[in-house]
Amino acid sequence: MRLHDLKPRPGAKHRKKRLGQGESSGHGKTSGRGGKGQSARSGSSIRPTFEGGQMPLFRRLPKRGFSNARFATTYIPVNVEGLNAFDDGARVDEAALRQTGLANGKSSGGIKILGDGKLTKKLTVVADAFSAGARKQIEALGGACEAPAPKAA
Repeated sequence: MRLHDLKPRPGAKHRKKRLGQGESSGHGKTSGRGGKGQSARSGSSIRPTFEGGQMPLFRRLPKRGFSNARFATTYIPVNVEGLNAFDDGARVDEAALRQTGLANGKSSGGIKILGDGKLTKKLTVVADAFSAGARKQIEALGGACEAPAPKAA
């Protein structure tokens, strides 16, 4: 079998529905839009949750409870494997991580160092949070895990 022998499974491909091609085509006259009404008009679109003016389901259901999602701390994850990009004995902080491209994006909680991969260099890492595995790897090589100085309000 060669690449040019590959074909889709029978029934997987359909012809494009050609609308407005005469009455005998099966898609003539109203072109699959039914009779009159809002959905028959050009440019018409009704949002998926619209129920014709009836009170929508999401408004009929009771809303209870509390979600902590708005107040959750979100960290930018950085694996220890990526820290091998720095020189032995270097001090690694958020600015250095962003400069090397290991920490991109916005976060409310700062940076968290995770223990995925193998660290081979002795580093002083300044981050907002460390996983237990990451802290173990960094300190096993004689490095240090530090928390950054609090930001002035």
